[in-house]
Amino acid sequence: MPRLFDALAGLSFASVVLASPLQQRQYGASPCAAVAASVATQSSVATPTVPAQLAYDCITSVPFNQSAALALVDGVVPYFKWQSNTVWLKDPPAEYAEKVQPAVDIWGELETIRGKVVGGEYDSEYESTHDGHFVYVPDSVGNVFNFARPVPIVSVSSDGKELPKAYVYADVLAESFGNATFTSSAISKINGENAKDYLEKWAQIGSLQDRDALYNNVFYELATVSLGPVGSGIGTFAGSGRGRWVYPGATTEFVFENGTTAKYDNFARVLGSFAGITDGEGVYKKFLTGPQPTPTPSATSPTPIPAPGYPPPVVREIHNLIGGYYLEDDYSDVAVLSVPSFVGISAQAEFQATAVTFLAAAKAAGKKKLIVDVQANGGGTILLGYDLYKLLFPDNIDHAAADRFRAFESTDLIGQKFSEAAGTFPRTLVNETGNQTLAELNDDIASSVFNYRTDVDVNGSNFDSWADKFGPGINQKGDNFTNLFRWNLSDVLIPLNSGGIFIHGYGPLANYTQQPFAAEDIVVVTDGYCASTCTIFSELMRQRAGVKYISLGGRPREGITQAVGGVKGTNDFPWTYIQAIAQFTVESLNSSVAESIQLKSTELGEYFDDTVFKRASVGQALNVNFRDGIRDGDTAETPLQFVYEPADCRILYTKAMTVDVTAIWKAVSDSAWGGKSHCVAGELGGYKTIKMAKREMTVMDRVFSKRMHAWRRDLRAENYPLDVFTDETAMEVAGDGLMPV
Repeated sequence: MPRLFDALAGLSFASVVLASPLQQRQYGASPCAAVAASVATQSSVATPTVPAQLAYDCITSVPFNQSAALALVDGVVPYFKWQSNTVWLKDPPAEYAEKVQPAVDIWGELETIRGKVVGGEYDSEYESTHDGHFVYVPDSVGNVFNFARPVPIVSVSSDGKELPKAYVYADVLAESFGNATFTSSAISKINGENAKDYLEKWAQIGSLQDRDALYNNVFYELATVSLGPVGSGIGTFAGSGRGRWVYPGATTEFVFENGTTAKYDNFARVLGSFAGITDGEGVYKKFLTGPQPTPTPSATSPTPIPAPGYPPPVVREIHNLIGGYYLEDDYSDVAVLSVPSFVGISAQAEFQATAVTFLAAAKAAGKKKLIVDVQANGGGTILLGYDLYKLLFPDNIDHAAADRFRAFESTDLIGQKFSEAAGTFPRTLVNETGNQTLAELNDDIASSVFNYRTDVDVNGSNFDSWADKFGPGINQKGDNFTNLFRWNLSDVLIPLNSGGIFIHGYGPLANYTQQPFAAEDIVVVTDGYCASTCTIFSELMRQRAGVKYISLGGRPREGITQAVGGVKGTNDFPWTYIQAIAQFTVESLNSSVAESIQLKSTELGEYFDDTVFKRASVGQALNVNFRDGIRDGDTAETPLQFVYEPADCRILYTKAMTVDVTAIWKAVSDSAWGGKSHCVAGELGGYKTIKMAKREMTVMDRVFSKRMHAWRRDLRAENYPLDVFTDETAMEVAGDGLMPV
């Protein structure tokens, strides 16, 4: 994205709730003093831990500051205006409300919170974050403690046909690699409640929209673990992803189907120094009264991230953002492109190179079928989604759904000034001129969506003016939206919006024209986590290319599930970027001091208050969904977020799939081409059945198969980490298509 993004940290929304809050216990002087004493004994530990109950009692003893809370609630209002779909969330289509999520009145919920603040109905800073579904994550939730359980779990079917049940993952590992007589037992109750009911309710804390995708995100999955700290770790149940913000109670108790029980002490990570803290007021003064240090991103380290349960790759990007694999023996015709991320760090060139290298290698090796695995994919760089699609289908339609955003005073004024300024200098890349000043102008202004020259209309034609693009193009449910537009992949400034890459089929890559696999020889598999850029990629693959989609797992219920369960908005904006461009418009894009004063007297003046950033949780991505996607031909212009789309086939996870990802790929291959369907709902009609076992393997195939067998024999329980936890400071949220975990 443009250079203006580079220095901007991101933050996030989440629904933060309490699970089984307990009464405070007595800790002598105070629970926060007890935390400080415990931390002092752990000086050699990078991140100290304390009992979850103690952390909860400490944070709920922090005094409530009414004036500060009111300033925070009022401070979010200008940024909520940029959320593209508040009127649709309040009044969603009936099918969405029934099958996905009920209606949410964002503005009504915010007014309710404000009323409670004014009425003094909150007792502590922590408690004030638990109203509503669209909640800002303040410092009181994210800066002091992260909660966790010491026991990751998985949800698997006993035979691929019976509905899934929850198991302790360590037990599954022991069964897979330990004593052959040991059989793991399913969890029947959690804290006295039916396990299925408990977990379905717990799943709702997640960031996804689809309930089956949310359910999958509760559990340990190999794809999420392969992303290390930038993924949702070992599942929300164990305290990864958004599970880390939720107090899970003091203990977690399981009752198993075999009649045994197990009880675990939950814990909290202490995220800052408690030196000198004696009570809740001390916590308030130290952690909740101003900005904390900005974390240094760490995900760009050259150290490879382990990918437990993944076989030896043909080629793999060092952070496991993308990797290519072959299957062995009877499946030697099958290549797998694993894409758990579309890149939330500076690795766009490496991502593209990995995809190019692998697809060429697969074709050279004679592979006939391709599985694209997008499990755990929360998005990333938008145009990498386009590029991967164009690598697979260079001659197909080059756009996904059209885009639009809310047409209101702020977006109009910024667009007017950006478009006006962009008309005063040539639209070109720095490597063509060597002029650094011109390069920065193109980076910051000309390549922006607020310059009407950046995009094209739905007919592929240029807009004539900002007014031509802005409209408003349509009024829905009392709200105004711009005219529809889409990316111009031929634009000379495309690298500024793609992490520095060109798109295959355009610019210097215009000679790429050969399609590597036919559509019927490709299938995409997902766990439903697919969000943001991943949903754009899926719109292209399903709607443009006709590729079939398989969904994995889901709730213990019969029937088909959605393949795409995350946000289908087509662009998120960090609040920091919104503030930056608003201030930039007022201070740098004016023709005179008088005009600057006039601009600041408009709505743009609301973006000069830093309260929401001073009180934001460090390292979390504070975003809005800026753009809606509207499918071609949809005269109702329903945002894709609210369109229910079942997968073509649903396959259930088995125990084997939680320790060896190739078990998933083989089930997918069987179902698509092998004449052995693992679909418990839906079907893959139209795919050609092949007799893969009859193919004569090459020498290379046989060598690779022996390597795979050796890898599988060497798998051990200790290969699977049980302590991978989310650290969003490793991501570089840059107003792109990345859904924060």
